[in-house]
Amino acid sequence: MPAGPIAGYSGEQLVNAAYILKAGADLGLGVRDQTIGVMTAMGESSLVNVNYGDDLHGVTNPDGTLTCSLGLFQQQWCLGWGTQDEVMDPYISSTKFFTAMMKVENRDSLEPTGVAHRTQRNANPFHYAKYWDAAVAVVEQLSGVDTGLSAGNGNQVCAGEGGATLPGQVNDGGWATPGAGPVKSQYGMRYNPGQINHGQLRLHAGTDLAAGSCNGPIWSARAGTVIFAGLVSDGTGIITVDHGDNIKTKYLHMYRSGILVSVGDKVAAGQQIGRTGSSGNSTGCHLHYEVHLNGKPVDPEPFMAEVGIKLG
Repeated sequence: MPAGPIAGYSGEQLVNAAYILKAGADLGLGVRDQTIGVMTAMGESSLVNVNYGDDLHGVTNPDGTLTCSLGLFQQQWCLGWGTQDEVMDPYISSTKFFTAMMKVENRDSLEPTGVAHRTQRNANPFHYAKYWDAAVAVVEQLSGVDTGLSAGNGNQVCAGEGGATLPGQVNDGGWATPGAGPVKSQYGMRYNPGQINHGQLRLHAGTDLAAGSCNGPIWSARAGTVIFAGLVSDGTGIITVDHGDNIKTKYLHMYRSGILVSVGDKVAAGQQIGRTGSSGNSTGCHLHYEVHLNGKPVDPEPFMAEVGIKLG
């Protein structure tokens, strides 16, 4: 354990944070999920294994609800979180938290405080955001690893805001690949179970590329003007570039912090315009790339092949 405090936490608090990391790692969870666990415990108990007061016996609130919250995550032992001994064991309570958290749908596309809220059901869904920076600091210093997680209020899921960008390779025709391969999903009609159009055949209007996974570079496929850059109603990050000649390209699933251009910007072919994310209707970090010709989507793979670019 570190000799001094980390972000204001020390001693037993850091030991408890280490238990949280161990429980997450044993479940096979990545560093982002583990950091969400530390952030949540900071917001619930200040990383102190709370074992005092009326919650030892359960208290009936004025509205008739029962309170019996104990431990790092203030888990209610009387409402199905386990026995008092279990919720007071840092490793077991952390395991219970992560097991519940793993049931949150599309959690990789949610901001960390949103994941914590859906697991804990805090009255204020943004309660945990202010603990994100401290959680990142604690995780990095305890593990001795640069996590690559962003500082900020917890809205940023991938690192890199303000960091260096990488140019892509441009061919003699002035075209560039929008992202690295391989191809994860192709253009065409498909079913989309479990999402908005459940059970309906719909057009997957682009090609999905791995694009370096989370925080990988996204490049403008051709010189043009940015006509949209932001999040739409379902939380999907989108950049649209107008290249003239009735050609537009669209780039989807960046987080807000991964959108590196603004409306009106003139971009060059191969210029990095974004960082790969998993926002909106997405199950993991990737780039959904679309080509629109005369206002309608076309299959990006043969179109890009015609201009000398092989996707993937």
